Amino acid sequence: MTLYELKASIATVGSELKKIEGDISAKAANPTVPIEDIQSLKNQKKDLKERFDLLKEQHDELEAEQKANLQARMKNNSSLNPSLESEDPKARLTGAKAEFIRATMRKQTISKEVFNALGDNDSLGGNKFLPKTVSTDILVEPSVKNPLRELSTVTQITNLEIPKLDFALDDDDFINDTETAKELKATGDVVTFGRHKFKVFASVSETVINGSDTNLVSYVENALQSGVAAKEKKVAFSTSPKVGEEHMSFYATSIKEVSGLTLYKAIKNAIADLHEDYRENAKITMRYQDYSDIIEDLANGNATLYTAQPEQVLGKPVEFCDSAADPVIGAFMYSHFNYDLDALYDRDKDVKTGMEQFVVTAWMDHQIKLKSAFRIAKVVPEA
Repeated sequence: MTLYELKASIATVGSELKKIEGDISAKAANPTVPIEDIQSLKNQKKDLKERFDLLKEQHDELEAEQKANLQARMKNNSSLNPSLESEDPKARLTGAKAEFIRATMRKQTISKEVFNALGDNDSLGGNKFLPKTVSTDILVEPSVKNPLRELSTVTQITNLEIPKLDFALDDDDFINDTETAKELKATGDVVTFGRHKFKVFASVSETVINGSDTNLVSYVENALQSGVAAKEKKVAFSTSPKVGEEHMSFYATSIKEVSGLTLYKAIKNAIADLHEDYRENAKITMRYQDYSDIIEDLANGNATLYTAQPEQVLGKPVEFCDSAADPVIGAFMYSHFNYDLDALYDRDKDVKTGMEQFVVTAWMDHQIKLKSAFRIAKVVPEA
């Protein structure tokens, strides 16, 4: 029997033993109960007690054996990687991450101790899911900048459903923006996030794998974080999204376009066209080259304009992104990235270069919760 089965059997026999003891006390206190009945219960109690003691002995022996094996494995892991014994929590975490990556690359079993150090109590073993600590660092804290990270909401929740508006009143008349009211009526007031799979590859040389824990973890995490950030930008600003990913793009979701004779006027018109509820918190994402062209046109030889902050020029905070083919203006709190928790890890080899690859498969969705909270600025010259 396994340790779990022994625990369950001990609980069952113990419960029955306690019940028999109660019955004996009750019947002994009742003078009308024949003594033979009480003797029969005492015999049952003796039998159950022997069974309980036998199961308890087997349980204790098996538990002691498993504890000894666990300590031996922990000692072995610690001897392989001294960082796992460090008193510094940061060093222990880095050591555990390094062991996780190396074991994956070498197709070795990852010990439960490493998963525990990473924040996953993998008591069953054989876990193929990315540990929570690693998953959070890769999916939620990318180092390569995705400008939408400064603006949008990012979560990591399975089967996420959220309301499009953060509050409601007892009647629908509180929505002053008619576009928002029409949108909620047409599409409902709840957003349900889907699961769209993508893979990120981190090419790792044997030299890096066998190098220091800090360099290995930093190298792999930075590569994976860069890939995640690139994927987020790609789906959000794609002008020709993949089938099934159209809803993720600002340019493929029927967001209202506002035009102007110049890009400067188009952006100004777009800001003005937003309802005041969104205009107050509006920000602009646009290409730096487009902003430079605006400054050059507005400056007209006046050098002081080149030193002005973008917000002073355009009237709203600006985040630059070369993927933004046309400026997107709006309340980006209504742009929401969500990752499924069940990210997978694996390894591959690039036969062309001979490089090993640490691979993460993740599921992500980007929802534009309210299209009426955004505008796209377009230049339409005079006919």
